[in-house]
Amino acid sequence: MAEDWLRMTAADLGRGIAGGGIDPVALAEAHLDAIDGHPLRDRIYARLTPERALAEATAARDRARVGRRLGPLDGVPVSWKDLFDTAGVATEAGSALLAGRVPARDALVLRNATAAGLVCLGKTHMSELAFSGLGYNPVTDTPPALHDPEAVPGGSSSGAAASVAFGLAAAGIGSDTGGSVRVPAAWNDLVGLKTTAGRLPLTGVVPLAARFDTVGPLCRSVEDAALLLAALEGTVPPDLEGATLKGARLMVLDTVATEDLRDAPRAGFDGAVTRLQAAGATVEHRAVPLVSDALALSPALYAPEAYATWKDTIEADPDKMYGEILARFRSGAGVSAVDYVQAWQTLDRLREDWHRAVAGFDAVLVPTAANLPPKLARLTGEPDYYVTENLLTLRNTRIGNLLGLCALTLPTGVPATGLSLLCPPMAEERLLRLGIAAEAALA
Repeated sequence: MAEDWLRMTAADLGRGIAGGGIDPVALAEAHLDAIDGHPLRDRIYARLTPERALAEATAARDRARVGRRLGPLDGVPVSWKDLFDTAGVATEAGSALLAGRVPARDALVLRNATAAGLVCLGKTHMSELAFSGLGYNPVTDTPPALHDPEAVPGGSSSGAAASVAFGLAAAGIGSDTGGSVRVPAAWNDLVGLKTTAGRLPLTGVVPLAARFDTVGPLCRSVEDAALLLAALEGTVPPDLEGATLKGARLMVLDTVATEDLRDAPRAGFDGAVTRLQAAGATVEHRAVPLVSDALALSPALYAPEAYATWKDTIEADPDKMYGEILARFRSGAGVSAVDYVQAWQTLDRLREDWHRAVAGFDAVLVPTAANLPPKLARLTGEPDYYVTENLLTLRNTRIGNLLGLCALTLPTGVPATGLSLLCPPMAEERLLRLGIAAEAALA
């Protein structure tokens, strides 16, 4: 029975607790035992919080026994990316620069989740300071990819994805600045929700580029994503009952997002779109050239904010950083204040133009990533390959960040590939209803 728990959705585990068939303490112990016995545990978890987990699970069991559960996920164990502050436990964001950093208080989203009864298993490895979509981190550790132990798992929420994919957490909480939830979710056959910037609080979250940083779950179902969103923000879960694709108008974004696709991502995406049509959705293909203009602004937006945030810390001891990540941060120094402000002014106009261009569609569809997880050996041996592959990995996901959208990636059925749905800002409820209907069509 405990072995089955390790593969169940968070929602099903919650229902099992509510029905009395699952003891939250036994559930937490099953996950901690699985972690302890896993040969790759140290590549997935940076550090565990077993005392906290068992204390929270015991409280959840007591509440369940008297019918006072805090929510549908009360007693469900999850992992946290190592950039969410945890009181009294190191939070180092995958960087030697932050070694020994121990916050005094939990991040606000962790406090919200704890108030909803979620059980904290520990902190997962991540790309250094969250500034890579590949998941390779030679400074701390590189988690494994689900389908290929010789490949990277996607980042920067790499350990978050691995913890769920390998049955070591019911869900993982990650962050997404340019694709850091969606890429590892797609490459490990998970559901990943990128929330709208500003929807979930960043208090107590180690920043990368605060105007783009978002918090979101990596999990096994769209229902899980909806329940976790509610837990993270302390609200009521959206109603997903009766969701259907019949009558939905979906747009495939032909500009940039469908160019240079590798064979497997193309097959996964095309097959998924066909199944959405078969389920009753109307699908149109459209080019929106402004997307290319938005993507071209990335160098003037991401690196300057990231370097401004971390410059003093980095330059105090730059040798502690992986060279490719260091170079990416330092590239922000070459962008003037004028160029940065003008880039934001241009992006704000492009966002308005985007909303006009896609008005009338319920969601926009893109392949989550244009490539499959690259081999670790080639990334480490060919610096140019690292740079080009990282940029390609994040190309499609950055569309959602740059245009200020919310996004959901779903497994396509082709291993390590994802289909993403993009919706307007703060439209997560619509996105999740479309997502659960799409999930059923793709099953």
